[in-house]
Amino acid sequence: MTSDSPEQPEPSSPAGLRFLVAGAAHALCLDELGELVELETPEAEKLISNGSTVVCHGPFTAKRLGLKHVQRSGTHLDILELFAFIRPAQFCLPTVRGLARALELPLPLTLEDEAMCLHDSMLHLLNELKSPNYLYSGHVRSLAMAMARGQWGWSPYVLAALPTDQSEPSAALGFDVWSKLGEWEEIAPSGEPDIVGIDADETRRRLESLLELKSTAGSSEVRPAQSDYAAEISKAFQPRRQAGQPNIVLAEAGTGIGKTLGYIAPASLWSELNGPGTWVSTYTKNLQRQVDDELTGLYGDPDRKSRKVVVRKGRENYLCLLNYQENLARRNPVIMGLIARWILYSRNGDLIGGDFPAWITALTVQSGAGQTTTSLNGLGLTDRRGECIYSACQHYRKCFIEKATRRSRRADIVIANHALVMYQTAAETFFQKIKRRASAQEDEEQSSGQFNLPINYVFDEGHHLFDAADGAFSSHLSGLETSELRRWIRGPEDQRSRGRGLRSRLDDFLDGNNEIENALNAALKAAGALCGGGWTTRISEGRPDGPTEAFLHEIHAYVLARSPGRGDGFSQEAAPWPVTDDVLAAAKGLETALKDLASPLTNIARLLREKLDDESKKLESSTRSRIDALAKSLERRALMTIPAWISMLTSLKVGEQDGFVDWFGLDRAYGRLFDVGMHRHWIDPTIPFAEAVLENAHGVVITSATLRDHPNGSAENADRPDDWVNAEMRTGASHLTLPAIRRSFQSPFNYQDQTRVIVVNDVARDDPNAVAAAYRELFIASGGGGLGLFTAISRLRNVYEKLATYLDDCGIPLYAQHVDAMDTGTLVDIFRSEVDACLLGTDAVRDGVDVPGKSLRLIVFDRVPWPRPDILHKARREHFGGRHYDDMICRLKLKQAYGRLVRRSNDRGVFVMLDSRTPSRLLSALPEDVEILRLGLADAIATVDAFLGPQAE
Repeated sequence: MTSDSPEQPEPSSPAGLRFLVAGAAHALCLDELGELVELETPEAEKLISNGSTVVCHGPFTAKRLGLKHVQRSGTHLDILELFAFIRPAQFCLPTVRGLARALELPLPLTLEDEAMCLHDSMLHLLNELKSPNYLYSGHVRSLAMAMARGQWGWSPYVLAALPTDQSEPSAALGFDVWSKLGEWEEIAPSGEPDIVGIDADETRRRLESLLELKSTAGSSEVRPAQSDYAAEISKAFQPRRQAGQPNIVLAEAGTGIGKTLGYIAPASLWSELNGPGTWVSTYTKNLQRQVDDELTGLYGDPDRKSRKVVVRKGRENYLCLLNYQENLARRNPVIMGLIARWILYSRNGDLIGGDFPAWITALTVQSGAGQTTTSLNGLGLTDRRGECIYSACQHYRKCFIEKATRRSRRADIVIANHALVMYQTAAETFFQKIKRRASAQEDEEQSSGQFNLPINYVFDEGHHLFDAADGAFSSHLSGLETSELRRWIRGPEDQRSRGRGLRSRLDDFLDGNNEIENALNAALKAAGALCGGGWTTRISEGRPDGPTEAFLHEIHAYVLARSPGRGDGFSQEAAPWPVTDDVLAAAKGLETALKDLASPLTNIARLLREKLDDESKKLESSTRSRIDALAKSLERRALMTIPAWISMLTSLKVGEQDGFVDWFGLDRAYGRLFDVGMHRHWIDPTIPFAEAVLENAHGVVITSATLRDHPNGSAENADRPDDWVNAEMRTGASHLTLPAIRRSFQSPFNYQDQTRVIVVNDVARDDPNAVAAAYRELFIASGGGGLGLFTAISRLRNVYEKLATYLDDCGIPLYAQHVDAMDTGTLVDIFRSEVDACLLGTDAVRDGVDVPGKSLRLIVFDRVPWPRPDILHKARREHFGGRHYDDMICRLKLKQAYGRLVRRSNDRGVFVMLDSRTPSRLLSALPEDVEILRLGLADAIATVDAFLGPQAE
């Protein structure tokens, strides 16, 4: 990347280009003469492989044409790459219609319109470059020249469009974006927040002002239920009376109440009175964005909002500038150039769910070394392995992660997610238990790894807390986990890999310190006992290398022998007891090896802590932060992770541990073994969640539209104790001394008039053709706007293959998770924007859909979403109530899905179950006044048509 720039391409004009668009049934081309030509698949394939053809999202277009793979840029011109280059960090759906919206062009209605729009969009973007008022100029010319080295097809057109009076920079300078970023500055600690309570009347007034700010007319209608909701939420924002007894409010609020502004009102009011200390936690990135958007009105000026509100995610979500720099020589200049453009204009460097277009990596699928990668993880641009060297990094003072961390310490409101809250709080609680030998001068506030525990939490999407806690507080002694630890300690042992080992992170502290050097050498040697490269092959072939692989090899054989055979293409699991002598012998050897590894890692952490103490007077703040962060990383692994693994191995000798469930598992994807290991989960993961998170807070709000289960119906106006038992069990409130405040707020919508619920009783659920035909006719009857939900990916794909072409002929675009070359969030965004499209998906789609209006007017479940009866679930079912536990999980899934249908007062929708075996007891999850219709498919289609069809409008 630092060599001399290539010879500048000759200026080019857009003349002579062709513009290709594709539906599920056919393709259309606007040729170089301006004529529209319909194409057969072989002709379209030739064009999409031709460098003079413009497409919108090449992989998606190829999929529509039935092509398995199309090479990236240089073989076609993808207009989305041009958009990402000219308008960096700006939102755009990766469709022709999405492009038209972003550019404020007329929306295309037909495939012919799309071809013309593709042409007009290209001209519009190139004309922006010619404008003297172009906002994103900067290093455009140098970067376009540098990207030409990667055969970026748009380079000649970009260079031709730029004003000719610009100086000719070196192409090598285009990727040097870090030099143009601002630095963060050290600021004085904000100190502990005050603890001043707020009252209900103040909260109601704050809500009214928020509604007025949001209203375009300058005034807004006060909704009594929303005002009452906010007033009840304010009870959590009071001083707690005793340590370990937070004020906790469980608030179930039906769709339409306005939860987000309802809890923002007391949260923002408390923060203004007391200072930083409130975190709003969600389960999905989409809701993080929604909360962030709602706060825009409150703080108005972007600079003020930037100080008051911070969106926080885990380190693995943010671009690492050092990783970006080190990858420049390895990756294709096209993808690195598009990322360089984004870096300069990104709000906060958030690659995952932020302002980085998720579709970019799908467009640029080849790396510089020729490997194929379709994910950001494959590019290695984030700190997924904990290899950060903190202040030793040349980009430390410009680091996006450090900026977010420092801003969050002073922000009034931090918008986080459940996983981050649990991980950070559990870690900080653990570190507080470690005896610190800190001097009086040590200021923990300046510690880069320091996590300031919030005073108050608001957990939106509270029905997901159980699952989030399950992931956060589990332990996995597996090939993937142990190989990651080996890499973290030793660094890359393959010359083709990159990364930083423990020696490189400790390098500055080794000079003359023999104790650290000796402990490091011992740790490097002991790490050889962990899984190394190629471990899956060695385990499968019976030639393990070292004690970890020996243990995993025995697990592999054990599971194959004990697990019911479902073929090599599926994951398998088996209970560990009665354990065999071979497994016990291997476990004993691994236990010894892990203890040998934990000891030097613990010693290094201790020596670093001593260094902080002994040299406190002369260490610079950045060095102190780096030492503290590295010590915490070592302690987390040596005192948390490895001891948990040792405990799991020890339990094999004594039997199952109370409160936990263990199992051995083989994990496969697409028929390939990718992990083997022993797993341990809490039977009730809200126990550690309550201890680590809830008990340390002053106030906690847990809210959702689906907190309560209604096993006996009568959901309306029912605050009966049995309705709340499962809510308290799944949120951790049942483990607190002080009882939770329970409140429910019914949706203002008239579900009886606005929805229909149908159970189809004559479709054979095991007949793929019958199921596909049912989906087809229901989607046609609704005119689109349908969400198909599946409990198995294989059935989803089968239905897609049978529906896509037929629906396309009917003018109904069909998209599908696990089929289309797009991430789930992008598919949902497209579905939301296309009024008559349909989308097929699994649980992730059901949980992530928020689609108001006509875009979602029909939901079809292929089967009752029973929980998968694996070892973990069976243990929990026994613990939490047997069959009733299964029913509860299923009811909550149905309730959550049904709640997506009506998001506004004028929405209408139909909820369909294709499974004739749907028990009536599960349907008590739905509003009591909605009639459940059990119909044959023909009558169901007629009902959908009558309720949603043109004649119903």
